[in-house]
Amino acid sequence: MRLAPALLLAAAGCAAALREPPPIPAPAGEGGRPLPELLAEADASFARRPDQEAVRRAEALFAEAAAADRTGTEGLVGSIRVKVWLVEHERDGAAREALALQAVQAGQWCARRAPGSPTCDYWLALALGQQARERPSTASDGLKLMAGALRRAGAGDPRLDLAGPHRVLAVLLLRAPAWPLGPGDAEEGLAEARKAVALFPDHPPNRLALAEALLANDHREEGRAEASQTLGAAQRLAAAGDPDAPEWARDAERLLAR
Repeated sequence: MRLAPALLLAAAGCAAALREPPPIPAPAGEGGRPLPELLAEADASFARRPDQEAVRRAEALFAEAAAADRTGTEGLVGSIRVKVWLVEHERDGAAREALALQAVQAGQWCARRAPGSPTCDYWLALALGQQARERPSTASDGLKLMAGALRRAGAGDPRLDLAGPHRVLAVLLLRAPAWPLGPGDAEEGLAEARKAVALFPDHPPNRLALAEALLANDHREEGRAEASQTLGAAQRLAAAGDPDAPEWARDAERLLAR
């Protein structure tokens, strides 16, 4: 989850982060494939990342699943997860903004279908963060909504996405502007990063959040040691074929280059 501090700080004006989402398209016709089959194929396609064609296929399959199941959230959650990944790998700015908006809208529908769901809160929060970066006029409203959604998700299911609510909240608190412009708080960010590591100490993104938090709180030697150790772990995972590990390694390198 990348939040660009310069963009957030430079947000001009104020636009609502959440608007009425368009209806989810109805299924194309009768006799579609069973939902479990759609979801399994979508997961398998997404697992082939960074193959862009496979990820786009996963996006289409999750959208089909969301349309086929008019009450459940699995298709919507999968759709958000894929869109969040695509935003981070799309070069065209207009395309990124459109994907982020679509992810927010899917998150809104997820929350409507399952009020109080930690999973819906969590993925909506990630989408709001990306929308704030791609459309800075929504940052003032969106980052506050994001923080609230992450806190609810962490209270409801702190282990979700390998401590994702604590990890992403830590990153938000570290990079967002402080009150009154935003929810930023470096000390609280360090506390949230420590919670993520306590739950899943071997997950590199949790250690990266901790390294960044240590550096932000002037614990330079400890932060650099954490980043260096995480770099080695990410490189080993990349060599073993983890599709996300190369990016974790690059994030660790960026921290070490500060």
